[in-house]
Amino acid sequence: MGNQAENLRFLVQQMKKDFQRNIKSVPNGTRVIAVTSGKGGVGKSSFAVNCALALSKYKQRVIILDADLGLANVDIIIGINPQYNLSHVIAGEMPLSEIIFNGPRGIKIIPGGSGMYHLANLKDWQLESFLAKLSHLDGMADYLIVDTGAGLSKTVLSFVLSSDEVFLLTTTEPTAMTDAYGLVKTIHAEKYQGRIKLIVNRVPSEVEAKIAYSKLNIALERFLHYSIDYLGHLQEDPRVAQSVKEQQPYVLSYPHTVAANDINTIAERIIKRDDTDYSGHTVKDFFGRVTEYFR
Repeated sequence: MGNQAENLRFLVQQMKKDFQRNIKSVPNGTRVIAVTSGKGGVGKSSFAVNCALALSKYKQRVIILDADLGLANVDIIIGINPQYNLSHVIAGEMPLSEIIFNGPRGIKIIPGGSGMYHLANLKDWQLESFLAKLSHLDGMADYLIVDTGAGLSKTVLSFVLSSDEVFLLTTTEPTAMTDAYGLVKTIHAEKYQGRIKLIVNRVPSEVEAKIAYSKLNIALERFLHYSIDYLGHLQEDPRVAQSVKEQQPYVLSYPHTVAANDINTIAERIIKRDDTDYSGHTVKDFFGRVTEYFR
């Protein structure tokens, strides 16, 4: 029995080594992922930050855009206090390089700020100037993770519809599931071309997460003739809330918890399923699409 357990541990370790050895950065392109939710309070921003850190563990270059313009809190989760944000770049008051924060494990953070609303009122030459500044980000990241607000506002939908894919967070609470359905319904009605992938947060087990996914997907297929993918789950873990109080992401402060293990599993799935060519995708183009929706 002891030899079998030892052999199993060796096999698991070898598989992880092989996985890390074989992963590659996305060639010459940036995969834009919008992390969103139908309602607030389901752990969206915490997921965005910890997922970025989990991806960076596998040598992926990640930029987080805090696009929750009403309740931006990526800075709180990481424990930084940005003095400037993207609104200062839009206004021409600061260069882009001065507002980007270097986070742990090499991730970069762009504080959004309510000034993003000003995109709708920019003159064409001002917009071109702003987009030209953003072009400096192209080639800097394999992933741009956009932490949107919750709900169905025009701002949220602008970021979601402009992204390559959507990571939808929910819990198993009926209100959260209902709001998740409503968000998918709206995104589908807008003819979104990317894929929507579900993450079920704060569940006691993967079984319950997959039951929740199945219920949501059955409703979508029945009433919308549409389906979404299951990406993963995050088990209920009291140290997640503790890490928020400590302003330290749990993958760093509590790396051996079930939540950290779950987020690492999701990161591996993101990389493994990356069979789409993003070589022509740029950060500048993403913001160009966002601007069109804003205007």
